Amino acid sequence: MDKLLLATGNPGKAREFNALMQGIRIELVTLQEISVKLDIQEVGKTYAENAALKALAYARASGLLTLGDDSGLEVAALDGAPGLYSARYSPLPGATDADRRAYLLENLRNSSQPWLARFHCTVALAMPTGEVHFADGICLGEIITDERGTNGFGYDPIFLIPELGRTMAELSMDEKNQVSHRAKAVKAIIPALLSFI
Repeated sequence: MDKLLLATGNPGKAREFNALMQGIRIELVTLQEISVKLDIQEVGKTYAENAALKALAYARASGLLTLGDDSGLEVAALDGAPGLYSARYSPLPGATDADRRAYLLENLRNSSQPWLARFHCTVALAMPTGEVHFADGICLGEIITDERGTNGFGYDPIFLIPELGRTMAELSMDEKNQVSHRAKAVKAIIPALLSFI
């Protein structure tokens, strides 16, 4: 069976990728399962550049077809911030997801609600030869002040999907994989993936 390396150290993302790839005849490999350790700085100016940096570096180092992603939360009242810097948004050293959520809400305090937002994800599928394919996914919603739900990670507990009346963190994995930005991006990259296996 062909192997696909997931270029992420985030266990939440790895679980989502694993669920999204059910039914595809491919063996998913995590960074913890290979002996390659890279320090990749996300210095790209777009989600696509960052996703490609990770996917290409790990594809070349491992010799495996590799899927990398970059995603961010974009809040209209903050002119699209935190965006590319979503994972590094809090000024606190060693900030947790909770720290980043608190910092976001602090920055929104003087803006009128609703705080419209969207999650954006770009995935990059890289071959060790350097060939890269991209796909994007968007999920629209709004930021709320009260954290709800225990599923998911990052900003999920304060990201409300209005048509569902629930936050991303209140959704089951199956539900999340119908509507999330990452799910949409992965589903869009599957035709390219199938062409390689």
